[in-house]
Amino acid sequence: MRVSVLGLGYVGCVSAACLASMGHEVIGVDVNPVKVDLVNDGKAPVVEERIGELTAEAVRTGALRATTDVREAIMGSEVSLICVGTPSEPNGSLCTTYLERVTEEIGAAVAERGGRQTVVFRSTMLPGTCLNLLVPILEKYAGGTAGVDFGVAVNPEFLREGTSVKDFFDPPKTVIGELDKASGDVVAALYEGLPGEVFRVPVPTAEAIKYADNAFHGLKIGFANELGAVCQALGVDSHQVMDVFLADRKLNISAAYLRPGFAFGGSCLPKDLRSLVHAAHRADVSVPILSHVLPSNADHLQRAVELVERLGKRRVGLLGLSFKSGTDDLRESPLVELAERLFGKGYDLRIYDANVNLSRLLGANREYIENRLPHLAQLLAESVGEVLEHAEVCLVGTRDPAVLAALPHGTDDGSPVIVDLIRLPDAEARRDERGYVGIAW
Repeated sequence: MRVSVLGLGYVGCVSAACLASMGHEVIGVDVNPVKVDLVNDGKAPVVEERIGELTAEAVRTGALRATTDVREAIMGSEVSLICVGTPSEPNGSLCTTYLERVTEEIGAAVAERGGRQTVVFRSTMLPGTCLNLLVPILEKYAGGTAGVDFGVAVNPEFLREGTSVKDFFDPPKTVIGELDKASGDVVAALYEGLPGEVFRVPVPTAEAIKYADNAFHGLKIGFANELGAVCQALGVDSHQVMDVFLADRKLNISAAYLRPGFAFGGSCLPKDLRSLVHAAHRADVSVPILSHVLPSNADHLQRAVELVERLGKRRVGLLGLSFKSGTDDLRESPLVELAERLFGKGYDLRIYDANVNLSRLLGANREYIENRLPHLAQLLAESVGEVLEHAEVCLVGTRDPAVLAALPHGTDDGSPVIVDLIRLPDAEARRDERGYVGIAW
């Protein structure tokens, strides 16, 4: 394919050289004439393993050249990869100035060129940037409709500086945010033959994935460093701890606990986080990440309360009460905390949990509920149906099959609004219903 790559920084330079080595005809574009001259001389403008050899070979064979002229590049290509920078503004917001400027130039050239051009944004940008900002610019300057007269896609990169060439040819995944199928097909064809799973998703999803990755990478590094500092203060070898931690592929290095849902609770996580943070403070070790895990959890619980408040209805049902479905453990259950807050705000509350029976609660479990929700007896219902009949708003916090089977779809005027705290199995089908709200989706 004939490809133009706009922006010859790390991402653009590597993308251009690697695509050229795969057999594509590539034109690199940059406003900096020094970078352009380097590429045309067969030299990479960045220092990176293998990039020098790839650039030299691609230029020697005629598969890669560079220019400062966006119009020239668009005229000589059928697909354009935008790799310009999106730095931070002084207030931390995303700077889209370079994206907007190059998008205007591309649009004007597309209008002059004719034929279908596919514009692929590889720059990191927040969800909504492409559809709400860049597509309107393209349509204005190109004089056409995105997805009809020209293609648009978002294709985030997952290249690490120092190993970016290796990462290009052996990617962890390929993500294609496609405005339409034809646009996605063009991007998929660019990388045909590379290993790794390909995900073709809506444009905003592709934009968000890059942020999810980088935020988690930063969180992991910060977590490991804070834990290391605490271990050092307590006389423990942090690397021995993490060797064992990393060996657990069932819970630690896995998909466990990484699905958005409701707040955590139970008899272990809250108390152990408190103890660890307290130990760190006693040892004069600052642990801002660990210190804010429980406040973050509390904020997420408060979102559910505020969601109910915004709905403006007074009769509320809660399906599920225990810390985990299939148990009667109420200790530090976020659903108990949720019930307590709603009851305290004067909501007319009914609760059903098949596993919670006051007469069977014992020991610390019973003591906890008597302290936190002493009015539980008058709030408990005998069946799912009793809660649904009572409620104008029904919060679902259990995966009990009997509960799931009884939930109505919110299409009838008499049905309660379903507030989903667990991501119901049919959540995707319910999303467009008037009577459905997800806590984090």
